[in-house]
Amino acid sequence: MDINNTDDIAPIAILMDELKAEDVQLRLNAVHRMNTIALALGPERTREELVPFLHESVEDEDEVLLAIGDELGKGFEEYVGGPKYAHVLLGPLEVLSAVEETLVRDKATESITKVAECLSQQQVEMYYIPLLTRLSRGEWFTSRTSAAALYAPVYAKASPQIKEEMRKGFAVLASDDTPMVRRAAAKSLGKFAETLAKEHILSDALPVYRKLASDDQDSVRLLTVEDLIAIAKKLEPTEVKDQLLAQIRQSASDKSWRVRFMIANHFVPLAEVVGEYIVKEEMVNAFVQLLKDNEAEVRTAGAGQIPGFAKLIDRDTILAKLVPCVRDLAHDTSQHVRASLANHISGLAPLLGKDLTVEHLLPLFLHLLKDDFPDVRLNIIGKLELVNTVIGIERLSQTLLPAIVELAEDKSWRVREAIIDYIPLLAKQLGRPFVDENLRNLCIAWLGDNVYSIRHAAAVNLKKLIEVFGVEWSRNNIVPQVLAMRSHPNYSFRMTTVMTISTIAPSLDLETISGPVLEVLTALITDPIPNIRFNVAKSLEDLATTYGTTPAGKTVASERIVPALQGLLNDTDADVRYYAGRALESTLRTINA
Repeated sequence: MDINNTDDIAPIAILMDELKAEDVQLRLNAVHRMNTIALALGPERTREELVPFLHESVEDEDEVLLAIGDELGKGFEEYVGGPKYAHVLLGPLEVLSAVEETLVRDKATESITKVAECLSQQQVEMYYIPLLTRLSRGEWFTSRTSAAALYAPVYAKASPQIKEEMRKGFAVLASDDTPMVRRAAAKSLGKFAETLAKEHILSDALPVYRKLASDDQDSVRLLTVEDLIAIAKKLEPTEVKDQLLAQIRQSASDKSWRVRFMIANHFVPLAEVVGEYIVKEEMVNAFVQLLKDNEAEVRTAGAGQIPGFAKLIDRDTILAKLVPCVRDLAHDTSQHVRASLANHISGLAPLLGKDLTVEHLLPLFLHLLKDDFPDVRLNIIGKLELVNTVIGIERLSQTLLPAIVELAEDKSWRVREAIIDYIPLLAKQLGRPFVDENLRNLCIAWLGDNVYSIRHAAAVNLKKLIEVFGVEWSRNNIVPQVLAMRSHPNYSFRMTTVMTISTIAPSLDLETISGPVLEVLTALITDPIPNIRFNVAKSLEDLATTYGTTPAGKTVASERIVPALQGLLNDTDADVRYYAGRALESTLRTINA
C-alpha cells in the first residue's frame, strides 16, 4: 500500500476515527456506513484491514455491537470477495456471540446463520466447526448459549464423522449445569431435529428431548413443546405412540402452568402430527382438561385452539366433549378467556352444521354479545359472517337484531364501529324493506355520534348501502336526512354533513349532485365556522374531480363549483383561502382535461 496515497488510506482511517469517537451516535453512523467503506476499500483490503479492525472493536456500547452484528449478516460477504471468503466474517461474529448482552448475541448468531448459507463443505469443516467447538466449550455460559443455535444451520453440510460429533456436542449443551444454556438447547432442539435422519432422531434427539422435558426448571420444560412437535413430525404415528406418549401426557399435566400454557397454545399443531389414534384416545381428554385448567392463561390459550382441534375429531365428540367446555368458557370468570372464546367460537359453526349451531352455539353468541367486557362483544361481532354462511342471514338477523340495536348505542365506540361494519352485509342479504323498517334510522343516527371514527364509519356505511340499493333509494331515504343536518345548531353536525357528502358522492349521480347536494354546499359557504368553510372547499373539489370528466359534469363544475370557490378566495380566514385556491386549481385542471 502506498502510504503517500491518501485516497487509499482515507476510508479506513475515517472509519477508525469515527469508531473511536466519544459520541455513540457517531460510532453507530460509522457502522451503518460499513458497506460504503468496504466498497471503497475493495475486497482484499476489507478482508485484511476492515474485518480485523472490527474483530478488535468489540469493547463498545451494546448498541454499536448490535449494529456491527446486524451489518455483517446483511450480505456483507460480497464486500470481502464473495462466498469464497465469507468465512472471514466468522471471526468478529464469534466474539460478538460471547458477549454479555443477549440482544447482541442473538443478532450475532442470526448473522452467523446467514453467513453459513453460502459456506462450502470445506469452509464449514475448516472454519465453522472449530468456531462451534470453541463456543460450545466456552468458559462463560454466554458462548455456550449462542452455540446451541448454530448446530442446525450447517449440519447437512458436514461429513458423517463431524455430524456424529455435532450430535454429541449438542447433547452436552442439553446437560449443561447452567439453566440458561439448557434453555438455549431446548429452544434450538426442534430446528436441529429437523435436520436429522430418523435413525438419529431415535438415537440422539429423543434422549436429549426427554432430558430437557423433565428438567427441574419450568423455563426449560416449556421450550420443549415445540421440540415435541418437530420430533413427532419426523416419526410415524406408531413411533410417536411408543416414544412420545408419556411426554405428551406429562407436558399436558405439568405442575407448572407455564408449561401447560405452551401445550395449550400449540395444541393443534401437536395434534396434527401425533396421529389419529393418539388424538382420539389421548388428546381429546387432555384438551378438555386444559380448557378446565385452574389458570385463566391456560384456558385462554386453549379457547383459541378449539376450532382447529375440532376439525381433527368427529361431530359426536365435539358435541360430547367440546361443546360443554365451550358453554362453561362462555361464562368464565376471566374476561380474557371469554374474549378468546368469542374470537374463535364461530369456527365451530361449519363443523356442527345449521341445526346444531342454532341449538348449541346461537344462545352462546347472544350471551357473549351482552358481555360486560367490550372486547368480548367486539370479537363475537367480527366473526358473525362465518356463522351467517352456516345458518343463513335471515335466521341470524332475527335472532341478533335486538342485540344489534342494543349494541348500536354501546358505550365502547369500537363495538359501535364493528356493528356499523356489519350493516352492509345484513342489508345485502335481507333486502331493502328490512333495512327501511329496522336499520335505516339507526344508520342515520350514527352520523350524530360524539366519536369522529363512528361518524366517518357511518358515512362509509351509507355509501355502501347506496351501492347496494341504488341512487333512487338514496334520494328518498338517505340524502334528505344527511342534508337536513346542515341547519343543525351544533357545528359538528354541519361538519358531518360536508364529510358525508364527500364520502357518498361517488355512489350518487350527477342529477342528485347538481340539485340538492350542491345547494346545501353552496349554502354552507357562509357558515360562521372557518373549519366548515374550508371543508366545503375540499368537498367541492371532490365533486369536481368525481363528476367533472363528462361534458355534463364539466358544465356543472364551470357554472356552479368554480364561482363558489372563487367566492371563497376572498374569505377572511387564511386556511379557507388556501384550500379554496387549491380546490379551484384542481377543478380547473379537471374541467380543461
